[in-house]
Amino acid sequence: MTRLTSEFWVQAYLTRLRLSDIPAFVTAKGDATAGAVLIKLNTLDGGAACYQRSFDLMTGERSWVVLAQGGEGEVDAALQRQREFDPDLWVIEVEDKLGRHLLDEPGLAS
Repeated sequence: MTRLTSEFWVQAYLTRLRLSDIPAFVTAKGDATAGAVLIKLNTLDGGAACYQRSFDLMTGERSWVVLAQGGEGEVDAALQRQREFDPDLWVIEVEDKLGRHLLDEPGLAS
């Protein structure tokens, strides 16, 4: 099975967000080919959540799970720890008062 490069996936995700009028920015550019991607959802009220891809070894399914959630400062600290551990990591910040990130939509959910 052919895998998409990280950079291609990020660009496609940013396009989906743009088409839904949801602002998003790459705040950390990782490895273009195989860097992991974290999504920070900033709800613009002081709260935030960070999502990462998870792989279930039993079922083989991939899903987005919450890595950190709470105040924006707490989530930023969790992201910084992850960046120190993995410098090839991509971080995309999505800003939406309604909490939309589109990760549960077809094509992005799994």
